Amino acid sequence: MVFDFYNQRRQQLLEVEPNKAHMALADLENHFKVTIITQNVDDLHERAGSSNVIHLHGELLKVRSIQNDKVLLDWKKDLNLGDLDTNGHQLRPHIVWFGEAVPLIDKAVEICQTADRLLIIGTSLQVYPAASLMHYVPDHTPMYFIDPNPSISSTKNLTVIAKTATEGINEFISIF
Repeated sequence: MVFDFYNQRRQQLLEVEPNKAHMALADLENHFKVTIITQNVDDLHERAGSSNVIHLHGELLKVRSIQNDKVLLDWKKDLNLGDLDTNGHQLRPHIVWFGEAVPLIDKAVEICQTADRLLIIGTSLQVYPAASLMHYVPDHTPMYFIDPNPSISSTKNLTVIAKTATEGINEFISIF
């Protein structure tokens, strides 16, 4: 079936839980204005309690009309050919496939341009356009990169924390 890969990933998502790093990021909202910009298509940040999440690459638990991307529905069951919106148009996963535009990238850029701090967690910094977001942060803004195998080194405004997300977020929090 056309949507088998999507349906398998959606089912896997329903079986996992947020980890301690997700919970720690959600807890930061009790002390700071936090916006999560994620390339992940899961809802683990929301399940951990984060309330301001931008999903650059969409969400596995939502579908949209192929005719009108404003028609967005929560969707936890398998998606099949013949699943239609109220106007009779096929529904598709609400995710960005390779080669498609990233509709929320401009919003993410705006957030980075006004950030007091930027925290980057668990990415190779190789997937564009998301990898370019750190270049929109003002020069005076401190940045932190948490990854057990970082692809970059610390610089004047960038502190690299070579740890897992769970370990690194605790170190990041202790800096304040």
